[in-house]
Amino acid sequence: MKEAIILAGGLGTRLRSVIADLPKCMAPVAGKPFLHYVIAHLQKQGIEKFIFSVGYLYEPIENFLQQNYPSLQYELSIEEEPLGTGGGIRLACTKTSTPDVIVVNGDTLFTVNLEELLKFHTANNADCTLCLKPMKNFDRYGTLELNDDLSIASFREKQFLTEGLINGGVYAIQVEHFLKLPLPNKFSFEKEYLEIFVQQDKMYGLIRDTYFIDIGIPEDYNKAQIEFADPLSFIDKSWTLFLDRDGVINHEKHLDYIHTWDEFAFYDGVKQALKIFSEVFNRIIVVTNQKGIGKGVTKPEDLQTIHQNMVAAIEKEGGRIDAVYFCPDLEETSPNRKPNPGMGLQAKKDFPEIDLTKSIMVGNTLSDMEFGRHLGAMTVFLPTTRPEVNTKDERIDLVYPSLIAFALDL
Repeated sequence: MKEAIILAGGLGTRLRSVIADLPKCMAPVAGKPFLHYVIAHLQKQGIEKFIFSVGYLYEPIENFLQQNYPSLQYELSIEEEPLGTGGGIRLACTKTSTPDVIVVNGDTLFTVNLEELLKFHTANNADCTLCLKPMKNFDRYGTLELNDDLSIASFREKQFLTEGLINGGVYAIQVEHFLKLPLPNKFSFEKEYLEIFVQQDKMYGLIRDTYFIDIGIPEDYNKAQIEFADPLSFIDKSWTLFLDRDGVINHEKHLDYIHTWDEFAFYDGVKQALKIFSEVFNRIIVVTNQKGIGKGVTKPEDLQTIHQNMVAAIEKEGGRIDAVYFCPDLEETSPNRKPNPGMGLQAKKDFPEIDLTKSIMVGNTLSDMEFGRHLGAMTVFLPTTRPEVNTKDERIDLVYPSLIAFALDL
């Protein structure tokens, strides 16, 4: 089980006119507490248990969680008195059950791939790994220097720099080691742990140039209002689009399979949608479960013809599909059968430039949405064949009536 600690006790002293007596993470952004976006990102990254490090104003957070996340596995780590960032993390670490834990700030969103972070952390046998964000022309953050092996050499005070690496506030911590350190009950994680123990502990830095925002000052808080009001505004040519097939690109056959090309019928607007997607996304990948092959009722050569003709028809209208992956397996435990992420991971292997944290999965089932979550992707649900699905399900990020409706909103 992957666990994460969210530091949610900070007060928004510079946002006082906006949030009054609320923790900073509860500041409203595009109609929702900022904490909502932090939780959503962690869920996409496969976090299953959440530990919220909170202070004396924790009731609004607890009420928010109870009302909006009835199925979320979480625990509150309540400071009876202010313990500083370090003391708060250490108290929360006593509630973990995994050897290593992810730590994030509740008022910052840094969309790093946590699977990559944990692999890097364990491969280096690190005590603490920091996610680092490249920045240009800044004076708000301190910086740090790395050795050639990506271990941290030193930290530097805040000063104006034309470029540098900042601590993005996302960590992987070796819990047992951290709890044994001779630290006071109340201390600053940054000043009294990182900067003092950098020469003693094994600290590493993982550089990731993904989306980053810190709502701690009014300027960035106002920026967040604009960017989060349109969750598709982040998308650029570096993003990847994953598409289910039946019920998304073409009409499903009720309680049956599409066996031949003659049975294949595009939804209205799909070819136009793929033309739009081709201009927006770097890669467009189709991932589809095809149990008909596994059951022997659909011939492999007919499925190949369907996909060849589908791609050709889309290309004729100016669109493209870069690859089609299908899983014929009947077993739910098959790593390649959605909701398991095998087909997405194969696409990443075949197209190494794909960044799964910058990807979208479009489907018409909750299985598709869970597949997207396993990849760390944004999810888009189309209720084309399953209008009964609760579209407020936490696995669903956005809902559109059709593929063309989604494309026209980009």
